[in-house]
Amino acid sequence: MKEYKSYFRSTVDAMAGYAPGEQPKMLDLVKLNTNENPFPPAPSVLGALESFDSSMLRRYPDPMADSLCSAIAEVNNVTRNMVVAGNGSDDILTMTFRAFTAPDKPVAVLEPTYSLYPVLAAMQEAPVIKIKLDENNNFAMPEDILDQAAGANILIITRPNAPTGNSFPKENIRKIASEFDGILFIDEAYADFADDNCMDLVHEFSNVIVSRTSSKSLALAGLRFGYAVAHPTIIEGLNKLKDSYNMDMITQKLAEAAIRDQEYLQTTLAKVKKLRSELACELEKLNFTLIPSQSNFIFAAPPDKDGARAFKFLRDHAVIVRYFPGEVTGQYLRITVGTAAQNQRLITVLKELYK
Repeated sequence: MKEYKSYFRSTVDAMAGYAPGEQPKMLDLVKLNTNENPFPPAPSVLGALESFDSSMLRRYPDPMADSLCSAIAEVNNVTRNMVVAGNGSDDILTMTFRAFTAPDKPVAVLEPTYSLYPVLAAMQEAPVIKIKLDENNNFAMPEDILDQAAGANILIITRPNAPTGNSFPKENIRKIASEFDGILFIDEAYADFADDNCMDLVHEFSNVIVSRTSSKSLALAGLRFGYAVAHPTIIEGLNKLKDSYNMDMITQKLAEAAIRDQEYLQTTLAKVKKLRSELACELEKLNFTLIPSQSNFIFAAPPDKDGARAFKFLRDHAVIVRYFPGEVTGQYLRITVGTAAQNQRLITVLKELYK
């Protein structure tokens, strides 16, 4: 065989790709590592699937997902031309990085935060400005965040943040939106589990983009659906950069059913929040240090601050959580809130480790 020669851009050869959360295939597994919803999607989603006319699969889907985007607009009290839908919120992020980052257009991100952001920046050969959160103050944002982000064309704030689970005062976000000379992208993947959100800021500021996903609160991680809301001119620009038919026909129909069933969503959110509170109490009894969570997971440091040891012990007992190596993050585990039975199994194994 002819010796391989790389034809990739040098940037692609040099970069590391994003590492998704593990999808293990163990028997009798308790899977608490990728922040999936422990409850099923709304019954209306199953109804939409059962009533789907499969003969229509010979047709292309609606390229603009108009019916779905109209439902999103209605639920979020915005106009249709302020919404774009994507194949998961990662698709929304890809459009955004295509639009607003380049070798001469840096992106500013928090640290620690969602590890996909630097990967998308590398694809665009865009510099990354990392703004360190205060680990001694529950990972709060620094007061000089605007100074640190100066020169960036886009600032991404994940609220609530991942992997830490904490949120940031909304008034601080409003101040940033008002003073930042660039795009403020607010990633609200976990906002439904929080006390408040920033969706209304899109009415106040033309430089704000708010993104949401169906993978967490709507229990549709396997479907791949996300969306963004912003000023109509921003949405118009993002639509230029999306894949032609980025939302398949079935996803559009099922996602709309989930979006419109707000009553079921609120019921599920109440259950997850109750389980989150109960799990936090049990972890505190084991002397874990917890970051106050506004998400559907808990960022918790074991008593010995050895996250790797606890991660391995849990894995050896078929309980999978998420571990992020690093000087600070390596002290913690990110634990998805599971069902009552799953949470109890987790606690039982941890009691064995820290007895």
